[in-house]
Amino acid sequence: KQVPETSYNSCNTTSEEPRTNGHYRWSTHTLDSKAVEDFRRRLKYFFMNPCEKYRARGRKPWKLMLQILKIAITTIQLVSFGLSNEMMVTFKDENLVTFRHLFLKGFKDHRQESYSLYTKADVYDHIHYIINTYINLQNLTVANLAYERVDGEYTPLSVCREFYRNSSIDPGTDTFDIDPHIDKDCISIHPMQSVDNCSLAAHFNFSLDFKSLLSVNIYLTLKTINLQTVRHHELPDCYDFHIMIMFDNRAHSGKIKVYVENDARIYECRDWNVEGASGKNDYLLLWFDSVVILACLTSLILCTRSVINGIQLQFEFNIFFHAYYNKIVPWSDRMEFVNGWYILIIVSDMLTIAGSALKIGIQTKFLTNYDVCSILLGTATMLVWVGVIRYLGFFKKYNILILTLRAALPNVIRFCCCAAMIYLGYCFCGWIVLGPYHDKFRTLDRVTECLFSLINGDDMYATFLNLRDKSYMVWLFSRLYLYSFISLFIYMVLSLFIALITDTYETIKHHQQDKVPVSQLQAFIAECRDQPESGRYQTDEELTSCCLSPRCCLP
Repeated sequence: KQVPETSYNSCNTTSEEPRTNGHYRWSTHTLDSKAVEDFRRRLKYFFMNPCEKYRARGRKPWKLMLQILKIAITTIQLVSFGLSNEMMVTFKDENLVTFRHLFLKGFKDHRQESYSLYTKADVYDHIHYIINTYINLQNLTVANLAYERVDGEYTPLSVCREFYRNSSIDPGTDTFDIDPHIDKDCISIHPMQSVDNCSLAAHFNFSLDFKSLLSVNIYLTLKTINLQTVRHHELPDCYDFHIMIMFDNRAHSGKIKVYVENDARIYECRDWNVEGASGKNDYLLLWFDSVVILACLTSLILCTRSVINGIQLQFEFNIFFHAYYNKIVPWSDRMEFVNGWYILIIVSDMLTIAGSALKIGIQTKFLTNYDVCSILLGTATMLVWVGVIRYLGFFKKYNILILTLRAALPNVIRFCCCAAMIYLGYCFCGWIVLGPYHDKFRTLDRVTECLFSLINGDDMYATFLNLRDKSYMVWLFSRLYLYSFISLFIYMVLSLFIALITDTYETIKHHQQDKVPVSQLQAFIAECRDQPESGRYQTDEELTSCCLSPRCCLP
């Protein structure tokens, strides 16, 4: 196809040979053929891997070496923080179990059902038990627990009741008169007081009307120090445990559920002394975290620069292609200039920098948000290790995984969107119909987890078994529901999903065996036969793109 003579003057001798067997062959018979070859060589150099670039121009693979260094230091940083985070979480969980054993009368770890009370006497007895345990805590517990002091005074224990205002309920006559407004009444008990059941009701004017009662909440604060970090050469942290014990009667079903919740706040101890220890380890950790931030910042700058260069080269190629071949470059070819691995590394670097800064704040006790820090560092390290696949992709036998994932991703997303409609329909149906009769369908998030487990063949018989003793209509519906879902998703949807990826794999494998370029960009670059060792790339450092200037088409 000839370029119109009126448009491109001396460039009108550029031509394109017919496409054969899916392979584009470009030939240029023009006065500017050297500019075309130089630009083709420039494109080929851009898509070389670091080893080929080193052989072509002697450029050191700094980004490659930096990524290898990042893998090592970010993994070491994650392991170090993970051990500290594990000790903190274990300490909080073990203290929560301790509080349940201390304040819940007759609590057993192996109890399957929730801790519940059924009589008025039990409720009063358990409230009195909690108060007495709090007062005599120092003589009962083996833990390093202490009362909180504010302005030299102990923080009191608070017993609060929530109830409906002005309620009159008579189930015998099927009548009730209720004001739905909720009132709250609290009493405070200091650690030095001694209280029995009689004085609790009389002295504090505390009585419970169970017909209008919604809940009884007991609030108390205890302090402790996590000493186990000393064995790992870390300074101990001080903890404030804000404990809430809730007697829940909102259902008014005759069953009062009892919950214990614990909110831990971590801060730096005010006065500490560890024999034979110094702040050297803390300074080393801070120095190491600073090195991680510096390495990730350098990687972020280098990868951002590479992405910008790729985008600029993509615009040049688009203009070049239009000027010399009167063609519009498809978006699939243009996106090849945007290196997705660099985007992955940039995201990983930003997460690592943010997580490392947060980790420094935790070590210096300015911040205590372990969860956010662990999410940032964990996600960043995961992306760093996923990025290793890029370097394995330099070898043809390992590259098949990357190519298959990239080619299959659009079709997989479209397929999952269609399958999700059916999946959500089953989720809503199971939640509404089977939720009252089966614990796995009780809430919508449980339904999604249960059905996803069924797709993978997990716990099928137990799901059927728990619905065996229900009413005949529910039993029949559950069988139709479960059999149809399992048959549809395992035998059809899952099989089609696997077939979709398998078909993409076979296509990629066929192209690799036949060495057929799969895009116009690859076909254009394939015309350059210069090897990296040829020395032809040494002169391409300061190329000028003739096709970008109007003078390129002048004789």
